[in-house]
Amino acid sequence: MFNSSRLTVARKRRGLTKKQLCEATEVAPRTMTAYEAGEREPSDSVIDSLAAALKFPKGFFLADDLELPDARYSTFRAYSTITAGQRDAALGAGAIAMELNRWIAERFSLPSNDLPDLTQHDPETAAIALRATWQLGQRPVRNMVHLLEAHGVRVFSLSLDCDAVDAFSLWRDGVPFVFLNTRKSAERGRMDAAHELGHLVMHRGSEPGSKVLEDEAKRFAAAFLMPKESVEAAVTGLVTLSNLISWKRTWNVAVSALAHRIHDIGIINDWQYRLLCMHIGQAGYRRDEPDPIPRETSQVLEKVFQALRSEGIGKRDVASQLDLEPEDLESLVFGLVMLHLEGNAGAPLTGPRSSGPELKLVSGSE
Repeated sequence: MFNSSRLTVARKRRGLTKKQLCEATEVAPRTMTAYEAGEREPSDSVIDSLAAALKFPKGFFLADDLELPDARYSTFRAYSTITAGQRDAALGAGAIAMELNRWIAERFSLPSNDLPDLTQHDPETAAIALRATWQLGQRPVRNMVHLLEAHGVRVFSLSLDCDAVDAFSLWRDGVPFVFLNTRKSAERGRMDAAHELGHLVMHRGSEPGSKVLEDEAKRFAAAFLMPKESVEAAVTGLVTLSNLISWKRTWNVAVSALAHRIHDIGIINDWQYRLLCMHIGQAGYRRDEPDPIPRETSQVLEKVFQALRSEGIGKRDVASQLDLEPEDLESLVFGLVMLHLEGNAGAPLTGPRSSGPELKLVSGSE
């Protein structure tokens, strides 16, 4: 039976309005509205047209309900500047990622969420409290994605057609999700991940879009990645651009982020900070980060795909089980899918089950 919820997800995932989809399929607007509302069942030929226009397998529209994440409780950076279509495309990707997460969770034991509720804390205190809870001390976080995953956060990547969205996060049935844009610098990706962590622990249940909440998440991210005591101990002598480039390696952050943090905790004054910002801009380091670090990717997804590959299960098999095109699967998983093993699409899967060994994760602080 045709599933109207999946039509909505597919349309929004492709960033199309109802009018645009009507034009692509030659379906009347009133009829399309009835399809999405579940008030009318499209014929097989119309389903074929919808599948072709939206670039989803026909089976996608015949599977179980697929719920689009609620935009009211999904935190988007620069909420007021992205278009509704860009937001909906990212939320559509989120819906598919949650379906992939469900599929994985049925077959593997994943880390459980242990994010504390820090809604009553200011950003600096929240960062200190979370570091204490996770026993990080003053140590630099070596890998933000791994750290999030080790504490139960499901981390996925955003596809190229969601390029306008830096990152977003949300809770679904007690599980925290973070989505990261992989076209930004690796340093910025770490800050984005910490920013979304701030939203998850401080702003659960809050409606997004508030400048106050975004500022709080930004301050949390800086404090979490660059603890005050750690920065004060390491930043000695003249604060020059050359020294900033050297110091940034300690925390793997952007030079502009480190300069802002140094100013924020009072190591340099306003005049020195403005001078540093001018030098950073003149050197082009707001666009191209000096001494760039490798991009962080998911260890959960890497281990899952390694296990599946050992069972002879390829990306087309997984995509087929989820009624997706392989490209939609790849766009969510940092490009980690089994690129060298295609498998047999549609073949029954016999991969590891949840009764099998739990995925062993390494904390991103190690």
